[in-house]
Amino acid sequence: MTETEFRYTGERFADIQLLRYRLNGFEQLSLSQKRFIFCLAKATLYGRDITFHQFGKYNLLVRRTLEAIVEDLTIDRDNDDFRALHTYLKRVWFSNGVYHHYGCEKFVPGFSETYFRSILNNVESRRLPLADGESVAHLADTLSKIIFDANYLPKRVNKADGEDLVLTSACNYYEGVTQKEAEDYYNAMKEGAGDNAPSFGLNSRLVKRDGMLFEEVYSANGLYANAIRHIVSWLEKAIEFAENDKQRDVIATLIDYYRTGDLRTFDDYSIKWVECLDGRVDFINGFIEVYGDPLGLKASWEGIVEYTDLEATRRTRTISDNAQWFEDHSPVDERFRKPVVKGVTANVICAAMLGGDEYPSTAIGINLPNADWIRAQHGSKSVTIGNLTDAYNKAAKGNGFLEEFAIDQPTVDMIRKYGDVCDDLHTDLHECLGHGSGQLLPGVNPDALKSYGSTIEEARADLFGLYYIADKKLVELNLTPDEEAYKSQYYTYIMNGLMSQLVRITPGNKIEEAHMRNRALIANWCLDNGNAISLVKRNGKTYVQINDYEALRGQFASLLAEVQRIKSEGDYEAGRALVETYGVNINAELHAEVLERYKRLDIAPYKGFLNPRMLPVHNAKGEVVDISLDYSESYDEQMLRYSRQYGTLI
Repeated sequence: MTETEFRYTGERFADIQLLRYRLNGFEQLSLSQKRFIFCLAKATLYGRDITFHQFGKYNLLVRRTLEAIVEDLTIDRDNDDFRALHTYLKRVWFSNGVYHHYGCEKFVPGFSETYFRSILNNVESRRLPLADGESVAHLADTLSKIIFDANYLPKRVNKADGEDLVLTSACNYYEGVTQKEAEDYYNAMKEGAGDNAPSFGLNSRLVKRDGMLFEEVYSANGLYANAIRHIVSWLEKAIEFAENDKQRDVIATLIDYYRTGDLRTFDDYSIKWVECLDGRVDFINGFIEVYGDPLGLKASWEGIVEYTDLEATRRTRTISDNAQWFEDHSPVDERFRKPVVKGVTANVICAAMLGGDEYPSTAIGINLPNADWIRAQHGSKSVTIGNLTDAYNKAAKGNGFLEEFAIDQPTVDMIRKYGDVCDDLHTDLHECLGHGSGQLLPGVNPDALKSYGSTIEEARADLFGLYYIADKKLVELNLTPDEEAYKSQYYTYIMNGLMSQLVRITPGNKIEEAHMRNRALIANWCLDNGNAISLVKRNGKTYVQINDYEALRGQFASLLAEVQRIKSEGDYEAGRALVETYGVNINAELHAEVLERYKRLDIAPYKGFLNPRMLPVHNAKGEVVDISLDYSESYDEQMLRYSRQYGTLI
């Protein structure tokens, strides 16, 4: 399939546009590399049910029930209620549950409870996820409460200041536990654990029963055992096709961690993974990111299989090769800089399979591992996912967004000229250097910022990238074409933080998601603390105006210095004040204007991806001679197939 024949855009529903991504260069990989990717892809897809269950204890029950309804061909499909139910299921698939993947609020169904109960009675009971002895009426009662009662478990992750964030969050990481109990439980673990302590709580559910707190650990013999055993089985198969002994050792250590649930083994795995630089194929598989826990302790399951884009990686290697220069010239206090930057590696990669919390909505850049002490002592790996950013860029061409929201034609022209280059470069700087920069002062608890930690960390990485993208050093390194290019990133970033990201927020709501809070924090702080930027009215419309690009860079430097201080010193109150003042609240009048202007463009505010389907090709002897790629699968087909083939927990 040629580039011109490949169709990047797919189905659209609700506020979502589905895209496809190409596996460029896959056909040039060796058979062993392709089979390695195939096995790792299977291990990635088997984690799907874990993510659903982590995001809400009823999510799998809702998904399986709605799938049974949609797959029942005897049901009348030509009516508004069924179409609304089908759309609701598509949203559940996309968000790994009944909560919006970005805003975390519960979906509002477009079909009635009466219709749901009546249609459920028409489905054969053997097709429904009924517990032993459970009636259809009881299942209907349970699901009606979660689907139709707006006040029952209304938010997956609540970060509202002053509330008990554990009791008011519907994510399935705690049961019967208050925020104070959870914090005290893990603080007690950290006492005396030393600087190289594991990430306590990362791979468990904290439960209170009979007045006692205990952890249900995720492992092949614990919580999520059936799914994890399938993951382990495919990891074991992957070892046969690994490119070298280091990769085999990395996978073997990951398997050991999955079998035991021991977080020190996970640290061993993370160290081996970050130091394994040989080979073109790599992967992420496990309980990694903590954005879905209001306390920032417990990790959702995610998986990505990838292979290096050799040509594009020359850019990121230039950045990582100069990591010490960037650290030494950072505008932060010298106490907070790393004297010696270790093990910073960065690649542009092609995603080959997405899973768990990285599917269908996914990141475009990743920096791991997350443990600060491992970063300091062993380094980090960063990836920019080139084939996903390419799909985003191609899907956005000609949608009218820039013409509507950029202040004038010269600004539009500037963004069109430099935007793609600078977007990728800012992602590289954010992931490769931003997250890997700086250090905690001795004795500072890495979780000291609590629920504000994720926002502060994302702001720190973004500010690092924003500050350096304007540096002449990048022109010297041939990373930017000239000294004017950075302005495109400054404009689009501020426009996004002040205006365009508001299209993702329901009127009346505050900003909750960590990345959105970070962008709002930076943009609003700059607006309120200088004259470099302003909001202006032209013909009744609001626009961002950048009055002084050099002064704006100075503001980024000042804010970076403060954010790094907050992180390095663990200054919770300063972090809280910064986020609550600049990153949470929304101007209702501006919000309404932005929503109206965006609505006229008819653009879906959220994008996500369908995976390619990988199929072994056999010769007459039954031997695998190739792995073929099929990009034709529809959204319904893929999601229903995944539920059949990779459903393990219900």
